[in-house]
Amino acid sequence: MHRFRVEVISKMHSPQQVVYAALHQDYSENLVFDDQSEWPSESKCGELIVKRLLAGDRGHFGPLEHPNIVFNCGYFPHSVMQQIRTHRVGISFDVQSNRYTGKRIIDVTEGSRDIEEVFYLRPVGFYSDRQGKRYEYTQQQRDRDLAWCLEAAKRYAQLIAEGAAEEHARGIIPFDVRQHWVMSLNARSLMHLLDLRAKPDAQLECQKLCELIFPHFSEWMPEIAQWYEKTRLKKARLSP
Repeated sequence: MHRFRVEVISKMHSPQQVVYAALHQDYSENLVFDDQSEWPSESKCGELIVKRLLAGDRGHFGPLEHPNIVFNCGYFPHSVMQQIRTHRVGISFDVQSNRYTGKRIIDVTEGSRDIEEVFYLRPVGFYSDRQGKRYEYTQQQRDRDLAWCLEAAKRYAQLIAEGAAEEHARGIIPFDVRQHWVMSLNARSLMHLLDLRAKPDAQLECQKLCELIFPHFSEWMPEIAQWYEKTRLKKARLSP
């Protein structure tokens, strides 16, 4: 999992002030833009958002839909993308296509790219299934699976050499080929994603995605992220 990455491409400036402006407009007689010079600081706005919208389970999440952040997520297995795209309210994705990006698979067969840069296998260790039954994934099993990934890559390269289209050849590659994607979401959707995929019974790799997202959230909207960490993170509460 050390290859997993989450980087920020862009993020709205002063997001907590933006949320403050939205909530303030709800009860202001005037156009809040005209009072911009009197808005509280970014930090103070975060405190007011927590106090007026979030504390005490008020559930007023609407104003948090205004600020957006864009992530570049990399080297995650395909199964992670399958999991997070099922909860895409307020989230947009552009995902690396295995119809157009098969050269990296051929690179594996030629030895110019490490096999684990392209295919994901869990580390050796002990795991539990959905029913709580523990099992061990041994080095012997992992070596066998890596060998199978290499054979699948070779078969892919053979199909391409024989003239098969990429969308045809990709059908035989291992399910958890690694993928990169760009993901844009607003603050409410970000918390929605964390609610569902950071909880202890979520897929392990999805939890890791959330672990890498959260520091960016905390830096971007510190007061709101602090409230979220104390009240919702990993608690499997209903998403906002």
